[in-house]
Amino acid sequence: MKKFLSAALAVLMMVTCAAAFTGCGAKASPDKISLGGIGPLTGDAAIYGTAVKYGAEIAVEEINALGGLQFELNFQDDAHDAEKAVNAYNNLKDWGMQILVGTVTTAPCIAVSSEADADNIFTLTPSASSTDVLGGFPDASGTVAIPRKDNVFQLCFTDPNQGLASAEYINDQKLGTKIAVIYNSSDVYSTGIYEKFMAKADELGMNIVSVTNFTDDTDNDFNVQLTEAKNAGADLIFLPIYYTPASLILSQANSMGYAPKFFGVDGMDGILTVEGFDTSLAEGVMLLTPFVADADDERTQKFVSTYKEKHGDIPNQFAADAYDCVYAVYEACKLAGIDGATAAADACAKLTAIFTDPTFAVNGLTGEGMQWSATGEVSKAPKGMVIKDGVYVGM
Repeated sequence: MKKFLSAALAVLMMVTCAAAFTGCGAKASPDKISLGGIGPLTGDAAIYGTAVKYGAEIAVEEINALGGLQFELNFQDDAHDAEKAVNAYNNLKDWGMQILVGTVTTAPCIAVSSEADADNIFTLTPSASSTDVLGGFPDASGTVAIPRKDNVFQLCFTDPNQGLASAEYINDQKLGTKIAVIYNSSDVYSTGIYEKFMAKADELGMNIVSVTNFTDDTDNDFNVQLTEAKNAGADLIFLPIYYTPASLILSQANSMGYAPKFFGVDGMDGILTVEGFDTSLAEGVMLLTPFVADADDERTQKFVSTYKEKHGDIPNQFAADAYDCVYAVYEACKLAGIDGATAAADACAKLTAIFTDPTFAVNGLTGEGMQWSATGEVSKAPKGMVIKDGVYVGM
């Protein structure tokens, strides 16, 4: 009986491992370039990780259909947790990962990018925007606390660039005369954007009438922040935060009869999917993003059509960023002569050289002629987007 149970358990483990495609000794195919991905597929931030996974999968399918270089994607769930992200990274190393397309959210990516830097695994994150992901940037005191991670790059805008661009856009488009800011002081993403926004707003002479904050432990009641903004006469509130607290801010502002304009950043993308949220309250909400799903170019239309066919939804910018990540890696691998047999460290050295080459440029869904500097930052133009009739449209 014990032998029967042991045999049955072994079979069950084999089936489970095969279904998961990872762990339990499963290895990447030697005939394909092994791409790793890490992001939240469960938990509050799952909308981001799921979108990245789906966008990357579409790109891999398209590239493999072309013939020539072939890719294999292994995407791991980290539930937006740094420790789980590092565990996922180690699973991917055991699997045979050559290149990492991730991690999706900032705090997990800071932890994982340090591991990838030490292991010489090339990393291109679609959406983790803190400069701490890259390293090499001075803090407020001018000290470089985290050295540059030479093999880590971003396809998204850095937090400072989002803050600067948001201030410039609000000012140039004359979107508000009295500006309030509500940010998450316990979140590196939100704080990084806020600090650069405020510096640029001061430089431009913008009229900031209220600045309030919250933390992850106090992100369910915003009446104090909204009352201060309302009493100060703010006609626009800048929200460098994620969509879940933003949905509560919109709901609570509506309850108190306060209707300013709201302007957010890429973390706001997803507000229309919040369970129980009255999406009519998001009408007119503006945000900066590198991707507009209603763009009429052929590349965007094809991607949106494929995504809707596969997943029944319109892709957000995180899906588009991931799609562009895979294609950027593909173009670089072709130039570098990388294939499934290339050692991860060799691939890392070659890809790092190509991404920092000023002649290397990629056309994608989120930007034309995208290039990367030695800092790991991407150069591309942001686009304004507004929610109109329940969908995102370009401004």
